[in-house]
Order: sequence, then C-alpha cells, then structure tokens
Amino acid sequence: MFQNVDFRFSRIAVLLAAMLLASASSVVLAQSAPAPVERTPGAADPAPPHPELAGVFEDFGGRAGLDALMDEFMTILLADPRMRPFFEKVEHDRVKRQLAEQFCAILGGGCAYSGRDMVAAHAAHGIDRADFNALVEDLQIAMSNRGIPFRAQNKLLAILAPMHREVINR
Repeated sequence: MFQNVDFRFSRIAVLLAAMLLASASSVVLAQSAPAPVERTPGAADPAPPHPELAGVFEDFGGRAGLDALMDEFMTILLADPRMRPFFEKVEHDRVKRQLAEQFCAILGGGCAYSGRDMVAAHAAHGIDRADFNALVEDLQIAMSNRGIPFRAQNKLLAILAPMHREVINR
C-alpha cells in the first residue's frame, strides 16, 4: 500500500517540478525579451493593422511570401545605384525581418512590428522625394517579380503612401 502512495507522491512531485520549471522558464524568457522600441512622440504607428486586408495578406503569400518578397526587394535595392548607398551598410537580415513584420501587421496577418517608427528609422539618412519614389519603384518591381496581383500591391501602397511625410526629411 505504501508503495502506491510513494509512486503517486513521486508523480505529483515530478508534475510540480515540471510546473515550477515551466514557470521559471517563462519568467526568464520574459526578462530576456527585448525592451519595446521607443517611438518618436507624435509619430504615426508604423504598422497600423488592417484586419480587413487579410485577403490581401494571402495574396502576398502570408508571412512566408512576405519574407521571400523582402529577399527580392533587398536584392533590387542593392542593385539600384540610387538606393544602394542607403542599404549597403545596414544589417540586411534585420531590415528584411522588420519590413516583413511591418507589412504583415499592416495586412492583418497578426504580426507584431519590432522596429522603430518612420521618423526615428529615417532621421539620419537625408531622404528626399526622389529617394522615396525610387524605393517605391523598387518595391513595385519586387512585388511584380513575386507575382503579387496588381490590386493587392495597390492596396498595400495606399496604406504605405502617407508614410512619406515621416520618411522624407530633406
């Protein structure tokens, strides 16, 4: 009889230990998570979610499609002599990840954007209207190369276009 009690007690002890370990792990993970990015006061949300665009998110191929789009986009940006100076010395993987997050959030894909607001992200780069327009051209080329329907491209671009007010700083 005491053997069964010991067996039940040891199972309970193992379960309690597992629960404590899981709890401790979540506390460590929460503590090691990156601090939220500070935003420029008055700057617009750089990734306002538009859940009504979930169908457009699917036209982009979901998150995997956005990741592939950003690979294509970065290749085009680095090949474009107008854009290369802005992108050749940045962390390409970080920029691609944050753009994919931003587009995913905007398109109602449920992603969280981890980057800075548009004012802070572009303040040091001296961007003018021609630079902004060249970037949009390169994005359109990348989207077309990826086979994203023109209608879906336009829906995303309509949301991104007002950001020029915070990106252009020269």
